[in-house]
Amino acid sequence: MAIYAIGDVHGHLAPLRHLLDIIKFNPASDQVWLAGDIVNRGPDSLEILRFIRDLGDAAKTVLGNHDLHLLAMAHGSRTVKKWDTFDSILTAPDREELLFWLRHLPIVHKDKSIQTLMVHAGVYGKWSKKELVMYGRELEKILQGDQYASFLENMYGNKPKQWKKTLMGWKRYRFIVNVCTRMRFCTDKGKPDFKHKGPPGSQPDTLIPWFRYPKRRCTKWRIVFGHWSTLGYLRESNIISLDSGCLWGHQLTAVQLDCKKERVWQIECD
Repeated sequence: MAIYAIGDVHGHLAPLRHLLDIIKFNPASDQVWLAGDIVNRGPDSLEILRFIRDLGDAAKTVLGNHDLHLLAMAHGSRTVKKWDTFDSILTAPDREELLFWLRHLPIVHKDKSIQTLMVHAGVYGKWSKKELVMYGRELEKILQGDQYASFLENMYGNKPKQWKKTLMGWKRYRFIVNVCTRMRFCTDKGKPDFKHKGPPGSQPDTLIPWFRYPKRRCTKWRIVFGHWSTLGYLRESNIISLDSGCLWGHQLTAVQLDCKKERVWQIECD
């Protein structure tokens, strides 16, 4: 069995299929990890949902901010934005089945056999691996339970920016979802930033990439993430950045994780 991780596909089915063909992915024996933002902006959001769902246990996918945005729009908590491409999903005959499947995807995926974690965006520097998984599970229970509609109504916003274990209610869940699905930079004190989207070096001097926070606790397991298209593919310390900008006509990246020396494939996206 081989385990591959692929960056944000954003509703582009043809490049995903092409990349899976190139790596010779076999759903009967292999796993493909998808780092979130499987929908929106591209032309095939509906087909992407059906394709990944139909892969069953061969696909391990975490929720990204665009995936959550779809859930919020479907619920009526958010209005359509100029670049959203959700119409085909929202009018599909299997809409409810697909949305139910989507909101039951995890925020954090872990695999002990290869000591690897996957989140969409980042990991709060003061969280241990155990805390990351625990807080991710907390949020998943909310999304998969009776409170999911209320969560979607209270999900948006940049505050709080400081984590405390005593945080309660929507403030607690908003911090968790913002870190796991939106963060790129943080301060040298670990405080997350949700504003700046450029590559490292474009940010104010007060900010650093979240994975370069000097006191970061989650360092023993490998961390795979997407979200940061201006960062692109990057292998540094224990992190692998996978979003290489397929959305913008750049590349779609796959990395094989279950081998001593990781293998990397990239294809150009139209």
